Amino acid sequence: MKKQWETFSSEETEAIGEKMGQATKPAQIYSLDGDLGVGKTVFTKGFARGLGVTEHVTSPTFTIINEYLGRIPLYHFDVYRISSEEEMDDIGYEDYFYGHGVSLVEWATLIPNLIPKDAIHITIEKDFEKGDDYRRITVCQGEEA
Repeated sequence: MKKQWETFSSEETEAIGEKMGQATKPAQIYSLDGDLGVGKTVFTKGFARGLGVTEHVTSPTFTIINEYLGRIPLYHFDVYRISSEEEMDDIGYEDYFYGHGVSLVEWATLIPNLIPKDAIHITIEKDFEKGDDYRRITVCQGEEA
């Protein structure tokens, strides 16, 4: 499975996230990658809304993980500040990854050995030639990533 979308506003990026959140199942893991400021948290806000989360969604840059309650619990990781995969053990990542909720991991390429082979990989990219608000969102599952 490989899908690609092009968005031209943060609202469109959020809407793609919302559709994916509506379709997700318990115990699914998503890796979410892209440069700083590309819209990972915007996407996550939509994803959370698709899960029925009503809380304000923010990036867990300094807390590493934010938990939200919706029809399925959402565990939103930001591992940008993790210096080693061992630090993920310290926060008990396995309880989140292999529990009943959905884990969405920003900067997952920094912890490649911890992301399961069947994870869904999402990459968000900018292309300034197509405009400041343009984003290309690519979704692959498992080995295709």
